[in-house]
Amino acid sequence: MDKAIKSPPAVVGSADETVLWMPDGSPHSPRFKDRYRSRAGGLAQATSVFLTGTGLPAVWRGRERFSVLETGFGLGLNFLCTWAAWEADPQRCESLQYASVEAFPVTGADLVRSARTACPENHPDSPIASRLPVLAAQLAQVWRGLSPGIHQWSFAGGCVQLTLAVGEVQAALQDLDCQADAVYLDGFSPALNPQMWSAETLHLVAQLCRPGTTLATYTVAASVRERLRQLGFRVEKCPGLPPKRDRLQAVFWP
Repeated sequence: MDKAIKSPPAVVGSADETVLWMPDGSPHSPRFKDRYRSRAGGLAQATSVFLTGTGLPAVWRGRERFSVLETGFGLGLNFLCTWAAWEADPQRCESLQYASVEAFPVTGADLVRSARTACPENHPDSPIASRLPVLAAQLAQVWRGLSPGIHQWSFAGGCVQLTLAVGEVQAALQDLDCQADAVYLDGFSPALNPQMWSAETLHLVAQLCRPGTTLATYTVAASVRERLRQLGFRVEKCPGLPPKRDRLQAVFWP
């Protein structure tokens, strides 16, 4: 099911200028001059930074419904890894709700290519890794007509629901109606995409949280840490995914 709801006007780039695939197989953004994923691989980043950083899969166990909010859908790997982890967990929540924002959607072909190359050749196979191409193909089948606004799709017999707000980050967050149990902050780096990490953007994220919401991100920029603290998050540095030394995780206790 794909529902499009009109939003305030947004500037959305064309998909053919969004991803540049390098000779080594890594995806880059010509617009932001940054990598889409860690040098260690997209699967490693999604699992060790975002799922681990928010306490997943343990925190959704015993729940009827669990909601994830993400800033920066990108190539969809965080969503696909979260879906695959949910699928592989016999103690999973009954319903997984995933909401994300994206100003510059990629093509369906890029989603599939990214999933197929998400882990380096020396990465041991895992149930999540083997499922990524399959789930990406399902997503690519409905990935069309992404005009600015809200788009919603259901998978796994309606148990997994994806809501994507297409548009500039602050307008897109204002369009979302959710209460997040976990938050993935995953835009391009604060130095290259400051609007994604601004005080105004993080304030809108906090408005979609509840007491106890967990949050994770790869950046430990001082400005991001301070803004999160001011909004009521308890923030801590944790060992990062090499080559990064640190990552950030937090809990919302306003």
